[in-house]
Amino acid sequence: MDQKTATTAVKTKIGPVIFLGAPGAGKGTQAKLIMQRYGIPQISTGDLLRDNVSRGTELGKQAKAFMDKGELVPDQLVCDMVAVRLRDADCDPGFILDGFPRTVGQAEWLDGLLKGDFFQKRCSLPPVVVNFRVSYNQLLRRLTGRRTCPACGRIYNVHFQPPRVADACDVDGSKLVTRKDDSEEVIAERLKAYERQTLPLIDYYRRQGRLREVDGERAPEQVTAEAFQAIENADRV
Repeated sequence: MDQKTATTAVKTKIGPVIFLGAPGAGKGTQAKLIMQRYGIPQISTGDLLRDNVSRGTELGKQAKAFMDKGELVPDQLVCDMVAVRLRDADCDPGFILDGFPRTVGQAEWLDGLLKGDFFQKRCSLPPVVVNFRVSYNQLLRRLTGRRTCPACGRIYNVHFQPPRVADACDVDGSKLVTRKDDSEEVIAERLKAYERQTLPLIDYYRRQGRLREVDGERAPEQVTAEAFQAIENADRV
């Protein structure tokens, strides 16, 4: 698939699209291309939290109170933010949920929301769920191989996109650094947390017949083609 084909806009109702996949599976990269093709927004709970806090909304104030104490923002607050965001007009043709739902409980809440009168009148299509499958070892190589230039912010990967000179930025020659979050110990814990919390969602959506599997280890353009096919050919009855 060439870049022109990948980004040619498709004017149609897409409905809800849910992305599943471990950290490093490439969801963010694919979401950008899907946004371009279908003209639908990508919605992440992290962005929602930051936006509500920065704008000082009532939900943002409640969330900030928990964050200031170093506590997790309760599920219900996150769900309330999602519910408000999904009512915006840019979600009319559809939307991509990235990082939500994270648990079966959140998925059940989302199903109930989308079956409500407001969303049924807007677009009665049920969600299509795309799971980007990447092996544990490949995820480790993608995440632990990441190096960042502290001066310009450019990101490299020692395995897949190394700098021309080892440990030096191609742009300004600065010594590349490994972020604390990219250490193998931190990443291994993140992947374990994902497996514990999020993998049950795969079974949940598989039982509903909504799950579409995409091989996230293929070349990026092949992954994109599979994702487009999964969305456009999904049984949305």
